[in-house]
Amino acid sequence: MRHKKHRATLGVTREHREAMLSNLTASLITHDRIKTTLTKAKALRPFAEKIITKAKRAAAKTDPKDALHLRRLAHADLRDENALTLLFNEKVKEFKDRNGGYTRIYKLGPRLGDAAEMALIELVKADDPGYKKPKSRKAAAGAKTKKSAKAAAASAVAPANDETASTAEAAPVEQPADAPAVEPAAAAPEAASEAEAK
Repeated sequence: MRHKKHRATLGVTREHREAMLSNLTASLITHDRIKTTLTKAKALRPFAEKIITKAKRAAAKTDPKDALHLRRLAHADLRDENALTLLFNEKVKEFKDRNGGYTRIYKLGPRLGDAAEMALIELVKADDPGYKKPKSRKAAAGAKTKKSAKAAAASAVAPANDETASTAEAAPVEQPADAPAVEPAAAAPEAASEAEAK
């Protein structure tokens, strides 16, 4: 029984699937990005990332026997010798400071012929800071109101003319040590909300 064994079978036999993922990984390593169906891209991601992790571990090893062993393990999955050499000698340097997440998938929309969902899978560059989600309208509006409230508080605290500034400097007002510090701008909205509640 194959209960709880979630894997994209891709509608082919196991041997065909392994060969297809190996070929897709070789193309991804050689060309840095490939266009394929979304299902294949999602199946390719963990397969390719495990091979890249083996290359990283081999680069970190000081014993050549351990590095050779990891290279042979990767060769069992990635059967293209040119792609394997490229990965272990050159591309592995790009992933030295990245802990996982070596690939990124972009959805491209349906294919014209059969409406299959297409995707672009690419290797993430070493200097890529990553994708930052833009702020929603609500968050942006909230940030604007906070900025305007801070500006209003700053203008309310600032002295109105030079005379009040000189008197404020001459006689500072002392508050008790246990009294909470209350800003005038912050106290006004609280008083207004209490008045509305009554």
